[in-house]
Amino acid sequence: MADSSPLSPPTSEMSKTSLNSSTIQQSPFSKRVLIKSILGRPDGGASLAGESVVVAGWVRTGREQGKGSFAFLEIADGSCAANLQVIVDASVHDLSKLIPTGTSVHVAGTLKTPPEGTKQKIELRVDKVLSSGYCDPATYPLPKTRLTAEFLRDRLHLRPRTNKISAVARIRNALAYATHIFFQQHGFLYLHTPIITTSDCEGAGEMFQVTTLISESEKVEKELRENPPPSEADIEAAKLVVQEKGEAVKKLKSDKASKDEITAAVAVLTKAKEDLAKLEERAKLKPGLPKKDGKIDYTQDFFDRQAFLTVSGQLQAESYACALGSVYTFGPTFRAENSHTSRHLAEFWMVEPELAFADLEDDMNLAEAFVKFVSQHLLDNCLDDMEFIVKNVDKSAIDRLKMVASTPFVRITYTEAVEKLQQVKDKKFENSVEWGIDLATEHERYLTEVLFKKPVIVYNYPKKIKAFYMRLNNDGKTVAAMDVLVPKVGELVGGSQREERYDVLCDRITEMGLPLEPYEWYLDLRRYGSVTHCGFGLGFERLILFATGIDNIRDVIPFPRYPGKADL
Repeated sequence: MADSSPLSPPTSEMSKTSLNSSTIQQSPFSKRVLIKSILGRPDGGASLAGESVVVAGWVRTGREQGKGSFAFLEIADGSCAANLQVIVDASVHDLSKLIPTGTSVHVAGTLKTPPEGTKQKIELRVDKVLSSGYCDPATYPLPKTRLTAEFLRDRLHLRPRTNKISAVARIRNALAYATHIFFQQHGFLYLHTPIITTSDCEGAGEMFQVTTLISESEKVEKELRENPPPSEADIEAAKLVVQEKGEAVKKLKSDKASKDEITAAVAVLTKAKEDLAKLEERAKLKPGLPKKDGKIDYTQDFFDRQAFLTVSGQLQAESYACALGSVYTFGPTFRAENSHTSRHLAEFWMVEPELAFADLEDDMNLAEAFVKFVSQHLLDNCLDDMEFIVKNVDKSAIDRLKMVASTPFVRITYTEAVEKLQQVKDKKFENSVEWGIDLATEHERYLTEVLFKKPVIVYNYPKKIKAFYMRLNNDGKTVAAMDVLVPKVGELVGGSQREERYDVLCDRITEMGLPLEPYEWYLDLRRYGSVTHCGFGLGFERLILFATGIDNIRDVIPFPRYPGKADL
């Protein structure tokens, strides 16, 4: 999808805020007034006419008027979706240095009521340019044209200057803030789970390995090239030196030499032994990775074992939930899946709550409440950006948020979902539907967008397609797992009641072909005071896709990482 121009201001009116119309506040840590505090008022800032202010930002568009006697600048400072119109006279500053798109300006002036018939409610007449940062229009890579998402992904450091990406950044911020508000208000403890782990939560093996073996191996190879290892003759010669020096010490002692002479001879012997030890140690150096029994010897690695970037903080969060009750983690996770689709990233963020003394129904209630809360939070606190999204990206975005925030979610079992999909006559799915499959995105979106036209929670999935830690149901075929499906993205939340029975969990780990040893600590949670507990994971970028309707997940994270790309 083409991105909106970085030049054109949003045409939709900003959402009305609760800003006091009789006063204007300076930014607390910068000697300027945020544009949001001017334009984000119920009257669009009209009541501030006559106020002297200092504003700063970047020029979206600039044009000279009146035969070069003054210029109009559209200034954005990132605080909101709207731009402030600024008027600068040629007598105040060299206009040619201000009008290029991308130029930064820091100006002082007076807010004025614009002429009747203009769309602005307020504009700034500049008295003084405090500072500016010129932007050369001949080389600035964001031209006055509509820019594609692909073009901007190659310029990650500049793309937040576009209307679309800046709006996404504020929406992302609002959703992150809402996440913390929700869980803090409901008594959850914020937990930082490790980025580096030795546990594979999903059991899929698609993990980035963390190791120093390669860099250490490269150092050894460089060392061996510059300083070749000693030969056997060199080592034998060094052994002879040690033997000779040892004999000299013995002779001095037998001849009852002075203490100083013996001490000096011992020092020479010690030095000869150290030289021999260094030679023997260097002789052991071999190019390549260290091996033992034909396999890579990870005991020589930094952590004394294999380590990886985490795919989930869930397992570690469970240990705190089983001591503190309710916790959540919100941080980066990683997946080494060589996928180039619009739905996959190698680095992404996850929201993962865990709660003790709670079952699958509690888990579904929590997930539904959370999704409703963050949807309403966006409507209440980020409406101007959502209006921009409706205007430029997805006309149904606000209606979708309103529907999800106010509508009870449908709950059906996996078996019922499969049956309903099998009965569909008006659509031919690319992936056939039969009991036991992992529902594809097309199936999930059909359920929520077409069949029910509202969010759907599907629960009790076949055990063969779910992770080992999900509680086995009494039928022996399904597990107490649930997915929350929403319009636009399909699966938004995946969760389950965790398996609290020690023997059943051991069987499940073994059944999945995983070794028990790395999970001994996890099994301890079942050995010592096991409790019914549950939790879920929500892909944060998917939440932003749902909210905005943006097509590609690479455009809702500031610095996307995917196969072949790890810029900046």
